[in-house]
Amino acid sequence: MEAARKDKDKPAVGIMIGDPCGIGPEVVAKAWATGLLHRACRPVLVGSARVMAEAARISGVQCDVRVVRGLEDCAEDSSVMNLMEPIKFDAADIRYGQDVEASGRACGAWLDHLDALARDGTFAATVMGPISSEAMHIAGTRGTIATNKPERAYLLLRSGALTIAHLCDHVPLREVTTIISKEAVLALVRTLDRAMASWGLHQRRIAVAGFNPHAHGEEEDREISPAIAAARVEGISADGPFSPDTVFRHCIEGRHDVVVAMYHDQGHIAMKTWGFSGNSVVFLGPPYVHTTVAHGVAYELAGTGQADETMILNAILNAAHLAAGKGFYG
Repeated sequence: MEAARKDKDKPAVGIMIGDPCGIGPEVVAKAWATGLLHRACRPVLVGSARVMAEAARISGVQCDVRVVRGLEDCAEDSSVMNLMEPIKFDAADIRYGQDVEASGRACGAWLDHLDALARDGTFAATVMGPISSEAMHIAGTRGTIATNKPERAYLLLRSGALTIAHLCDHVPLREVTTIISKEAVLALVRTLDRAMASWGLHQRRIAVAGFNPHAHGEEEDREISPAIAAARVEGISADGPFSPDTVFRHCIEGRHDVVVAMYHDQGHIAMKTWGFSGNSVVFLGPPYVHTTVAHGVAYELAGTGQADETMILNAILNAAHLAAGKGFYG
């Protein structure tokens, strides 16, 4: 009875299996087979039972797949992959290494299901396996998580000692200057501080990177510095702007807990150079913990069983730890 009660105290984490034509289902199966997920959470997959059964076979994973309607139906056994199947996906539509409309449509529906169950409190956190934006574009769907909801979402990447939040991500560089404003930088710093507090992080030293070389320019003077000053007035531990060529190393060395990057490549190059394997992504903005991986569908590896599951494993464990208020995993 005591063991059952402790299991119920663990956060329920919904895991969308990723695009069926990519490596997502394979790495999810491998992560499940480690046995680590059940120690941190009550994991539930959202996707296709036939896709996961095939992924387990390809990956050499000795796990059965069980379709469940809700958490009450889930087996508390790491050898059984509990899976919710909100829509059927025809396994005949699996074409490894290709963007397929049916896969994109399924991913959109699975993401919608994750979002709905997180918003009604069923899931304490959600995880998105690697998706193909092209397949979802072909299908005319993107899913609701961090896309169609009113709250603004930001990308936060973490690997080891380095944590980076991005003011903007997939934006042409020439447009970044139109996005950098006092209001925008302050909104991100506020969101970041609140999120870190909810994750159980009592020390939240936020370093803000500059936009220009050595953090000297109009953007720093007119927008970034005033945003930092305003945040400090509110009691937030923010500092900068720091030179972009040194601030990430300073975070690794322990001077800061997180760095705010101004744009996609400023943060992603630092992260992927420092610790590509094992890093994971958190979406800031949705009213629940939502994580994913920092890699794509890796079509060249799909169907081979050779893909590395480290990133999805860390994404799931991070989701569980953050939702439980225990800070980042590892």
